[in-house]
Amino acid sequence: MSEILLEMKGIVKEFSGIRVLKEVPFTLKNGTVHALMGENGAGKSTLMKILNGTYLKDQGEIYIKGESVDIKNTSAAKKYGIAMIHQELSPFLDLSVASNMFMGREFLKNGTNLIDENKMNSECIKIFEGMKIEIPPKAIMRDLSVAQMQLVEIAKAVSTDAEIIIMDEPTSAITEEEVGKLFKVIDDLRNEGKGIIYISHKMDEIYQIADEITVMRDGTYVGCDSTKNLTYDQLISMMVGRSLDQQFHKTFHKPGEVLIEVKNLTRKEEFRNISFEVRSGEILGIAGLMGAGRTEIVETIFGLRKKDEGEILIEGKAVTINCPKDAIEKGVAFVSEDRKSIGLNLIGSIKENITLANLRKYCSLGTFIHMKEERETSDEYIKKLAIKTESRNKLTGELSGGNQQKVVIARWLSTNPKVMILDEPTRGIDVGAKAEIYKLMDDFAAQGNCVIMVSSEMPEILGMSDRVIVIHDGKITGSFYAKEATQEKILTAASGI
Repeated sequence: MSEILLEMKGIVKEFSGIRVLKEVPFTLKNGTVHALMGENGAGKSTLMKILNGTYLKDQGEIYIKGESVDIKNTSAAKKYGIAMIHQELSPFLDLSVASNMFMGREFLKNGTNLIDENKMNSECIKIFEGMKIEIPPKAIMRDLSVAQMQLVEIAKAVSTDAEIIIMDEPTSAITEEEVGKLFKVIDDLRNEGKGIIYISHKMDEIYQIADEITVMRDGTYVGCDSTKNLTYDQLISMMVGRSLDQQFHKTFHKPGEVLIEVKNLTRKEEFRNISFEVRSGEILGIAGLMGAGRTEIVETIFGLRKKDEGEILIEGKAVTINCPKDAIEKGVAFVSEDRKSIGLNLIGSIKENITLANLRKYCSLGTFIHMKEERETSDEYIKKLAIKTESRNKLTGELSGGNQQKVVIARWLSTNPKVMILDEPTRGIDVGAKAEIYKLMDDFAAQGNCVIMVSSEMPEILGMSDRVIVIHDGKITGSFYAKEATQEKILTAASGI
């Protein structure tokens, strides 16, 4: 029989007088994986940051193994055997992997205060070997991919011998193969009697790995049950407060004229001879495994990378795109896969973010911004895209993931593009927000425009694409119309078989 490892009772948290957690309970048994589910903004991360000592609770009690504890900071949380893998990574980029792994618990040379780097490197190798992670301990964090950084953070949490491990979107940036490795590690931890709190928007993962599920909505506790007792539809209904009769808002339109054509686009060592066209009214899905070259292709189309060969035609005319400014002027918009680091100015207001790509429209004499027009535009898109905020002046970093993504899309819609490129458009956002993003995409295509969508989520590719091209090792290995595309065909092409 599993015993109660953690119990949180009546947890309350307020920010600026607004109650964001309303007497929330949570219970974790040892030897179990407990999924914490809810839409973005439901309060999941806030509750876990209280458990981790990042935030102080305003009311409530926390018990670990039946003993009341006071977690005032992250050091106290570590003392009580709590480790957290954060969704937003914050590694020390200019230090080595081993230094990041053992930050704050470094090995010292005997009788000195000098760090024993050899010992840290060897211990790092042992931990990585046990998790089948192939990253050199001496590598500098800045040189790693986001997926590799995520694996280092996971290994770091596991290596602390914590009894309670919080995983906040741990698979958001890692490959399917790496997800398999992570699940093996989670199984081992569960068998050792550890308790895992798992936060993810990926439903298939939840049903694959979780023993129990707790659902939150709008800062309140909705319910908790065994995973096997909850159907997919029941879980969705608990999360959003309504049933989602149709997740994908997709209307098939008769394709019009070719809006964008790519001919033999090549960037040496990344991709080669990429050719495709997209017509008005169409959504083209680009599928493939991580590292296949999908992002590199769309970033080159937008001018973030320089092409070596090939050409791009917009409405039948060859265009020169050497930088994003050229792309914007030609009617091309780009929503990047990393909205936090690249897509948004998180310390800027919603208004500033929406008008950022088209500031010239609001300026006179090159420097003076017409504030009234800027306010009117931001208010228009806040209303049109149903961005949840009290004010256009709210900092974008304070919004949920789904609302942040809407701000990015609003920015590009305000430039009146004909071609919208979306790289992982719903990564890290909840099912309700996903449905809203899908409707925005469909509406945009319905207006005679076109969408190019890169996605790693198979249901998204199959549910939203009129046509699909598949990339493997920098080459197109498959092309399918929606009616003939299947998961098996796409995965076969993605594997290069």
